Amino acid sequence: MNQYKICVYAISKNEEQFVDRWMDAVSEADEVIVTDTGSTDHTVEKLRKRGAVVYEESISPWRFDTARNVAMSHIPEDADICVSNDLDEVFEPGWRKKLEDQWKPGQTRARYLFTFSCNPDGTPKKQFPMEKIHSRKEYQWIHPVHEILEYSGKLPENSGWVSGMILNHYPDESKARSQYLPLLELSVEENPTDDRATFWLGREYVYHGDYDKAISMLKRHLSLPTARWLEERSASMRFISHSYEELGNKREARSWLLRSLAECPDVREPYLALAKAGYLEADWPLCFAMAEKGLTVTESTGSYLVDPASWGYAFYDYCAISGYRMGMFESAREYAIKALEMDPENLRLKSNLALIEDRCQRKTNEEVSS
Repeated sequence: MNQYKICVYAISKNEEQFVDRWMDAVSEADEVIVTDTGSTDHTVEKLRKRGAVVYEESISPWRFDTARNVAMSHIPEDADICVSNDLDEVFEPGWRKKLEDQWKPGQTRARYLFTFSCNPDGTPKKQFPMEKIHSRKEYQWIHPVHEILEYSGKLPENSGWVSGMILNHYPDESKARSQYLPLLELSVEENPTDDRATFWLGREYVYHGDYDKAISMLKRHLSLPTARWLEERSASMRFISHSYEELGNKREARSWLLRSLAECPDVREPYLALAKAGYLEADWPLCFAMAEKGLTVTESTGSYLVDPASWGYAFYDYCAISGYRMGMFESAREYAIKALEMDPENLRLKSNLALIEDRCQRKTNEEVSS
C-alpha cells in the first residue's frame, strides 16, 4: 500500500509528441493533472485518453509562474506530495518508491538529480540538482520565467535529497526561446535586487548578441549585495569577457577572464576559458599553463553552471596542442593519448595524436643519428 498520495502536475501547449512517453513515466503517481494553455494539436485529447485530468486555461498576459500556480490550484487538497515536471521531462522508472521511501514526516520539499542534456549515446551530459517536488500547501511559483518555488510556511522549510531519483530532459529544439527575453526583463523590473534574475537577464542578452546591455546588466549583477555565490559571479565575469571580445575590446576581455579566475579558482570553467584564449591568440605558455591547472580541479560542484566541456577532453587537447607548439613533444603525446581516450571516435584527436607521434619518432631518430 502506498504511504502517500502523490500528484504529478504540469502545464502544456502543443506537446502531443511527448504525451505517451510522459504518461508512461508519471503513471506511478496517484493522479496526473495538466493545465493546457492553448494547444491547437491533439495534446489535450491524448492526455485525457491516457488518464490525465486536463484543465484548459487561458493565461494572459503569459507568465510561467502564473501558469504553474493555476496548475497547482487544481491539485486536490488531500495530496501529500506534489510533483511538478514538464512533458519533455521523463522520470526514470521506480521514482515513486524512491520518493516515498525517503520522504520524511514534516518534510516540505525534495531535491533530486536533473539531467539537463544528454550525449548522442544517451548518457548524461549536464546534470544538477532540481527541487520541484513539494508539499501541498505554503508554496507558490514566482518570476515570469525561470520560475522558482517560494516557501511561505511559518515553520522552517524542510528539504531532503532523494537518492537515486533522476529526471531526464529531452527538449523540443524546435521551440524558440524568443519569449524568454521580454519575460526576463519583466522579472528584473519586478525584482530589481534579485541577483539570480539579473544574472539570467545579462546572460540572455549575451545569447541575443546585445553585448552592451549584457555588460551593463552583468556588472549590475556583480554589484548586488546578495550576489555572493562565487561560482555564479565567476560565470558573470566570463560572460562580460565574451561580450567585450565580441565588441573588439581584447584588453577588457582578458582582464575580465583573469578576474573570473581570481573570483572562483576552485572550478574548471575559468581555466578552460583562459586556455581557449591562449589557443586563439597562439599564446602557447598561457594555453598550456591554464589547461594543466584546470586538470588539478578534480571535483565538480554539480551546479547548473558546470560546463560539460570542462570535464571532457578539452584540457588534455589544449595541453597536447600547446605542448607540441612549444616543442614538448613527449608531454604533448601523453596528453593527446588521454584526450583520445575520452573521445575515441574523434577524427581530429586521432589525427593530432598521429602527427605528434610522428614528430616524437623523428626526434628520436635525430637523437640517435647525432
